[in-house]
Amino acid sequence: MALGPRFHRPILLAVALALVACVSASPARADRCDDSAKELAGQIDRLKVNFKAANTVYLTHPLAKELSVSCRGDKFSIELYAKGDRKPKPEFISLVGAMAALVFSVTKDDTTTGASRCLKRMGLLRGDKVSMRFRRLSLECQRNKTESWIAITRGKDE
Repeated sequence: MALGPRFHRPILLAVALALVACVSASPARADRCDDSAKELAGQIDRLKVNFKAANTVYLTHPLAKELSVSCRGDKFSIELYAKGDRKPKPEFISLVGAMAALVFSVTKDDTTTGASRCLKRMGLLRGDKVSMRFRRLSLECQRNKTESWIAITRGKDE
């Protein structure tokens, strides 16, 4: 039995709608690192976007020696890196907590607590390198004779 004209219209309509959906797809956007860096700069006082290199956006702030947001690593989806003095001040820890809260969509209290625990655990008993997990975030803190730094990541599978 041959298909009549009444069966061709729904098929043509479906094809036309599919074509319109493909053509009107949203345009290309900046990646998540750029979006996160712009959001950080807009929400945190005195934080500025410095430059972008590869998958890393470098930021500047008076309380930190170095700040960056990285995307698409081998084992993580996004990373926040901050470097400060050997004995971090509470203002630096608060800055790291505020940045991590915006980047990872976790409460500021949780990220500040995690950063504080990681940075304060370094010492005579635990050494100059501490790795820990807190609220589904991986925190790695290190220090040398003049400065300390923290890297906060979330795995690709989380």
